[in-house]
Amino acid sequence: MLDSGGFTELSLHGQWTVPPAQYAAAVRRYADEIGELERAAIQDWMCEPQILAKTGQSIYDHQSRTVASYLNLLWLDDELPWMPVLQGWTLDDYLRCIDMYAAMGIDLTVEPLVGLGSVCRRQSTREAVRIVEALYACGLRLHGFGFKTTGLREVHHLLYSSDSLAWSFNARHHAPLPGCTHKTCSNCPKYALAWRNRLLASLTDWHQDTTPQPHIAA
Repeated sequence: MLDSGGFTELSLHGQWTVPPAQYAAAVRRYADEIGELERAAIQDWMCEPQILAKTGQSIYDHQSRTVASYLNLLWLDDELPWMPVLQGWTLDDYLRCIDMYAAMGIDLTVEPLVGLGSVCRRQSTREAVRIVEALYACGLRLHGFGFKTTGLREVHHLLYSSDSLAWSFNARHHAPLPGCTHKTCSNCPKYALAWRNRLLASLTDWHQDTTPQPHIAA
């Protein structure tokens, strides 16, 4: 799964500096030369207050640009596995974003995966949990961007997949695993898998009785 790096782009530059055609060409190269690409996130526009302050635009503007990115990338290369992303801040914002996709002929309920943006820094709050619950009830297969352990313990049973760099940050401050020869395990698949296994083992069993086990990407 490929993340587009949108938060870094907008927080540093207040806009996307990578044109859609360049991004699509890069993703095509990754898919062809590396392979096994399941989903590629679009060039979405986050809606955190600090990002809005950087861009000087509204939540609606960011949502419109996010939907437009999905349509543009589909037009540029419709054989790549683009993942639409929902953006917003309140629950009503996210529901409006669903409607905006629908107005462009995109039914998110039939998409293999739908990214959920602008929740990673408030993922364990009651508001974020309510948003995930409502979107799950809409029939969406959600991917949670940047979900840490506290957030996953609240909503893992409502997510199809999630990603996190928490394992990498943790590895930077600990000695390498036995048998590893690198300076730190911050880019180590062995460390990432061990972290993933510990995380899954920490999730409550009762949530997992009636729903599929989540796929937690490193």
